[in-house]
Amino acid sequence: MRMRDTFIKPMHREGIKFVAIFAAITVVLFLLWEPLGWIGVGLTVWCYYFFRDPQRVTPDRKGVIVSPADGIVSLIEPAVPPKELGMPDEPLTRVSVFMSVFNCHVNRAPIAGEVKAVAYRPGKFFNASLDKASADNERNSLCIRMQDGRDLAVVQIAGLVARRIVCFVKPGQMLGTGERFGLIRFGSRLDVYLPHGVTPLVRVGQTMVAGETVIAQLNAPEAG
Repeated sequence: MRMRDTFIKPMHREGIKFVAIFAAITVVLFLLWEPLGWIGVGLTVWCYYFFRDPQRVTPDRKGVIVSPADGIVSLIEPAVPPKELGMPDEPLTRVSVFMSVFNCHVNRAPIAGEVKAVAYRPGKFFNASLDKASADNERNSLCIRMQDGRDLAVVQIAGLVARRIVCFVKPGQMLGTGERFGLIRFGSRLDVYLPHGVTPLVRVGQTMVAGETVIAQLNAPEAG
């Protein structure tokens, strides 16, 4: 890898218009007062960095469930998947990954399978690190049916700053593990509802890398 590639990452197309807006404002700020212009330069660089879309190397191992987002595991607890997905009304283990405004916000499929349902629901904009964000905040939910017939839910949740959830996929579409499926602007959270009997391999406070960090393993042998 070249040194340049360590610091300069490709930008997702969703960020082009935002970087252009920041750059235009920066030009105006320079015309008004040079110090303000340099602040604008810093904010433009941050905007570019926010929409970065680096390549990720997904583990080449059957049955792995990977993190759908960069960030920190904020919650691991039993919860019922969003009712709009039409999944059974039974608690599953939910792993929540909180993304700050400094994390990469491109979302990736936790597991390979067919998108059985995509359901958007408007809501509030509480801090995404709070437990009530899963129930009350604006969200977009996906149900992915795996090859063995089991379902996994992954939910994009808007946060205190985020005001736009973007989803690239539709029902019937096939996804590969680690494939890009969406993006959230500017600070938010992803919830993964693991199938029955699947135990998370991560802990609260652990740092996640989307498409790379393994959060669970299907059909893993029981400990002991």
